[in-house]
Amino acid sequence: MSTIEDLVLRGQINNSIKVIKRPSGKVMLVTPFHYPDGDGYPIYVTATGTGGFVLSDGGHTLMHLSYENDIDGLLKGARRTLLEQVVALEGARFDPVTGAFFIETASDQIVGAVFCLGQVLTRVFSLTFLSRSRVASTFYEDLYGQIVATVPEERVVRDYLVPGISLAEHYRVDFCIETAKTPLFIYGIPGRDKARLTTISLQHLNLCEVNYESLLVFEDPKEIPSHDFERLMNVGGEMISSLNATDELSRKITRRVVH
Repeated sequence: MSTIEDLVLRGQINNSIKVIKRPSGKVMLVTPFHYPDGDGYPIYVTATGTGGFVLSDGGHTLMHLSYENDIDGLLKGARRTLLEQVVALEGARFDPVTGAFFIETASDQIVGAVFCLGQVLTRVFSLTFLSRSRVASTFYEDLYGQIVATVPEERVVRDYLVPGISLAEHYRVDFCIETAKTPLFIYGIPGRDKARLTTISLQHLNLCEVNYESLLVFEDPKEIPSHDFERLMNVGGEMISSLNATDELSRKITRRVVH
């Protein structure tokens, strides 16, 4: 069975990848890849017992991300789907228990596997830099996260069907918070199309004489054409200009929700 030392002697690992044996006995590869803070990617190597190897980051990538990011947000919803796609694209895997990204490889393909794993880690890190405009679906996940930071999760209903109106399935409410008095309907507005759809939905609710209050949360109101914005403003309730206005969103929700 091949060992790491055999691979070095055979030239399987070139001068840009160095082998270090840690005091713990673990074997680590030092590669040209680096995190944004300058630390190198630690890639650990273990033998599989069948002649191959497992390369793993040992959970360090998620640890680095946790310094400045909400890891829970990365591991659920739309971002979790993107994460899984990025990992699968290179034939790698993710262990949700240890938080490690890893890839299995044959001994004669270890160099290619090192670069595949390095690319995976780089792409995973890049997910944190995706703007909401590039990943529109994350807008709703982020909005939901802010809502449940103010109101207990069990009080929030997603894709709410308003009872007693015709074609209710066509006029779903993004988020409904039931109260002792008037329910609060919260709509996320990431762009022009949703602004138009929300206008139609609110007009329908008004025609059906539904008793409700509405709160409209925009991604960027400047992206909404003025005539669409004016029509929405005429039928909607209070508005929040962006998800960055976290305190104002929390204040407006709290003011309307009877505890």
